[in-house]
Amino acid sequence: MNYRITHRTTYAYDEPVAVSHHAARLRPGDTDTQSCREYSLSFDPEPDLLTEHTDSFGNQVSCFSIQKLHARFEVVSRSFVMLTPILQPDPAQTPPWEEVAALFRDPVAVDLLDPCQFVFRSPLLVHEMPLREFAQPSFKKGRPLLAAVAELSQCIHREFTFDPKATTISTPLNEVLANKRGVCQDFAHLAIASLRAMGLPARYVSGYLRTRPPPGKPRLQGVDASHAWVSCFVPGFGWVDFDPTNNCFTSLDHITVAVGRDFSDVSPVRGIITGGGHHSVTVGVDVEPVEA
Repeated sequence: MNYRITHRTTYAYDEPVAVSHHAARLRPGDTDTQSCREYSLSFDPEPDLLTEHTDSFGNQVSCFSIQKLHARFEVVSRSFVMLTPILQPDPAQTPPWEEVAALFRDPVAVDLLDPCQFVFRSPLLVHEMPLREFAQPSFKKGRPLLAAVAELSQCIHREFTFDPKATTISTPLNEVLANKRGVCQDFAHLAIASLRAMGLPARYVSGYLRTRPPPGKPRLQGVDASHAWVSCFVPGFGWVDFDPTNNCFTSLDHITVAVGRDFSDVSPVRGIITGGGHHSVTVGVDVEPVEA
């Protein structure tokens, strides 16, 4: 599956901004099943400084500064991504979850140090909550890891309502758990925190989800959106991604951009400004399938 992706982020300020500094994680990542063949960034106005580096999770980061007065700022990423089918292990054939959790207790083998960092608390997932109680029914004694993960995903999908007005980026996870409403970011955080409460490595994945028009309707441009899902580590296989918002393991409709401990590690565009007063942010994403 091939995609051309356009991601447009526009900031509008009530008052002029004197200086702004931003960091963007917008380049789709390269994985065993995904290859980013083309990528570009464009800006309006053009930044005075632009640097790029790779962060500790392997994501490409573009850092840029605008050092002149501006009342509006726009950054547009364009990419061409090729995906190949994802080979998922049979959930019933994965090791018991207790055996996997035991691997990440002291001492940890050298080859498990990378996934080990995703067992601990992270900046947005530090709440003392009954997450183990929430996850426990899915993690029965001796149950294969991915079978338990699939039930946890189903539980979140069944018990929680997708509601864009229920939360913001700063809504604590305990409120999401209490109100049972949220968006993909909230459901990904809930799944990650639940897995970590069971002693299992889990990481946050940001990316895009291809949307399909209703039968007989034309495909609309700009209606796709950034999405979030979860990776769970399976010894002997590697990272396996699942999407609790849609209750599925990921497919050729999921395009990975960045991975991290939680959303704070993978925010598509973030920054600080001097001046500006109140501001608004508009985001438009177009995920266009392309014939091979």
